[in-house]
Amino acid sequence: MDSKSYNILMYSHDTYGLGHIRRTMAIARNLVRPGVNILIVTGSPIVGRYTMPAGIDFVRMPGMIKKTNSIYVPHSIKVDPKIAISIRKNIISATAKTFKPDLFIVDKVPSGLKNEVLPTLKWIKKNLPCTRVVLGLRDILDEAKSTQADWKKKKFPEILRDLYSEIWVYGEQKLYDPIKEYAFPEDIAEKTIFTGYIPRKVPKMRKAKRKHKQVVVTIGGGGDGYSVLDNYLKMLETNGTVNFKTLMITGPFLDPKRLDELADRARAVKVQIKPFVKNLEKRMAAADLVVTMGGYNTLCEILSLKKPALVIPRDKPREEQLLRAKVFKGRGICDYIKWGDVSPELLREKVNALLDDSSQCVSELQTFRMTGLEVMRERLAYFRENCSE
Repeated sequence: MDSKSYNILMYSHDTYGLGHIRRTMAIARNLVRPGVNILIVTGSPIVGRYTMPAGIDFVRMPGMIKKTNSIYVPHSIKVDPKIAISIRKNIISATAKTFKPDLFIVDKVPSGLKNEVLPTLKWIKKNLPCTRVVLGLRDILDEAKSTQADWKKKKFPEILRDLYSEIWVYGEQKLYDPIKEYAFPEDIAEKTIFTGYIPRKVPKMRKAKRKHKQVVVTIGGGGDGYSVLDNYLKMLETNGTVNFKTLMITGPFLDPKRLDELADRARAVKVQIKPFVKNLEKRMAAADLVVTMGGYNTLCEILSLKKPALVIPRDKPREEQLLRAKVFKGRGICDYIKWGDVSPELLREKVNALLDDSSQCVSELQTFRMTGLEVMRERLAYFRENCSE
């Protein structure tokens, strides 16, 4: 290994859906450059579907699935969950000890799933004094009361105080302030840097003349978005002829039986349906409207592409998506429908309204700055020039 190389280890908290690995990949692609090696440790079952640029690779741990807020089970292998966590813990530790990262970025949970990252954090503090350790947080975790209780119970402030150099919040403090909402202690607040939202690569698109407008419906991983797809198809099934085309992306984790059912219905109303696309940004760039559940990554793509959006945020088991939808609607960036209010009739009303006139959304989108990658590059440059020993 080149002694001058700068090694970045990234831990991606992947127990459900696509959100964490997609955000991790976006950050990795931004930070990689000549002389920088990035290794992603992840349990995502679909990480191999992504194209890895030169300088980026991954270590795959056994995947875990969240059953309840406290119960996780292996995704594929039939072993006791404690054994699976032990395997994951050893993989993380062995990778760190061999790779010897100069920067360790941990996604979302300071201690990792079931504390699987803690031994590695303690080893780094003792053996790699120049290594920076960063916790990356999306803009909104959940509503304030439950998040404060969860962090206190799991002693996250103590872990952040003792084992972390910085906390990066991938959002804007003026839109939603986790320091205030989650009652960060003063010393933790001082470690917190708001990077801004993470922009996505905007594909170059040729302007093509089309007879019909295009709607893209996407629900992330697909594990919990069936209601959105079902109601959207009901809207088309009961609406007769419409003057727009639809691409529906169900996500790779949608139940196969439900996928078959939706595919049959989609064909009947001439909707194109796909479980997964690698180039989601390109598909969204060609759309006139995006209908989505409102996870962090999809809304970052909407912001990057300057696309009008109708958000249908889930509100269980966390209110993260609902809070984000409210914040973005308050800024004039999108419209939204509460999960419990979604119906074919309301969908038809909102979709038609946004296709007819989205000028207000587009105007707000044009002025929205996304500084996430820029700020992270600045932090990386600072880290490379300054040892924290």
